Amino acid sequence: MLATQEPVLRRFWYPVIPIEHLLNGPQSFTLLGQPLVLWLNADGEPVALADRCCHRSAKLSLGIVQNGCVRCPYHGWEFDGAGTCTRVPQLDPGTAIPKTYRVPSYHCQERYGYVWVCLEDEPLLPLPEIPEATIEGHRLIPQFYEVWNCSGLRLMENSFDNAHLSFVHAASFGMEEQPKPARSELVPQELGLKVYSTIPVVNPPAQQQNLNIPDSLTVRHIESTWYPPFIRTLKITYPNGLLHMIFTAATPISDSASQIVQFCIRNDSEAEASAESIVAFDRQVVEEDKIVLESTDYDTPLDLSVEQHMSSDQPGILMRRQLAALIKSHAQVQENGRSLNRV
Repeated sequence: MLATQEPVLRRFWYPVIPIEHLLNGPQSFTLLGQPLVLWLNADGEPVALADRCCHRSAKLSLGIVQNGCVRCPYHGWEFDGAGTCTRVPQLDPGTAIPKTYRVPSYHCQERYGYVWVCLEDEPLLPLPEIPEATIEGHRLIPQFYEVWNCSGLRLMENSFDNAHLSFVHAASFGMEEQPKPARSELVPQELGLKVYSTIPVVNPPAQQQNLNIPDSLTVRHIESTWYPPFIRTLKITYPNGLLHMIFTAATPISDSASQIVQFCIRNDSEAEASAESIVAFDRQVVEEDKIVLESTDYDTPLDLSVEQHMSSDQPGILMRRQLAALIKSHAQVQENGRSLNRV
């Protein structure tokens, strides 16, 4: 599956950039091959337009924010968050600005400290609701914002794959002597998936302090949720009641590159475990995943006959089936619409 070639994927919300990055002026981001310019309007809200001036195609992200609008660096035309041109310095005062002077705009809002964008008017799913992020006493720790050269679907499958833990993560928490994956309970959603499992893990010294569990082995009670197409939450509860919930998005930049957005939510305090040490351990884990995932084919096949499978691949198989059905259904709707237009 090549993400940029599947129009239905434009109908989902994706986190694209930490909102604090927009404090420095307009920023650029490419989502599903579409170059965007993002900035904060006069009300401090994020907005997103196509990163191309309608006059002579200059990148608006090279401009500045002026009165809540983005000003093109080439000739100074200004555009508001709806893509409407609000000022053309070359026109005489009082001259009406042609309505054709406009740039495509996109749905944009802030959630969990990140700017989210949807490229189409009718998103298929709302932004993920993470109740744990709003509970008093819980802390949200930003972790990673970086580009990986792999597909979002590969990363999603990896996140639900218990069979890789003993091998990919042997240096961090995996148990090499127990290669058989823990059993999982799959609960398919109308569009999405929940998976429950209990996984025994190694608890190295650095992690013992992070978890406040002095034992060399412990268990993770897992509730994983897949939000199509490329977002997951991994809710880990430890025997002592500690919550370590990881949010990961593989926002598609292109067919072969994903912007990784990850943060975690904890129900402890900085005094009990520093954010620095928590990020350091999770960094080790994601680096182990990254090495393997960047070696995989980014064109992840939805046709199940192309690759071989085993029983622990069921979450990924369900993902592929759901996405294949969604793409097929969307293609049929588009074809029916074209047929009606030809009548």
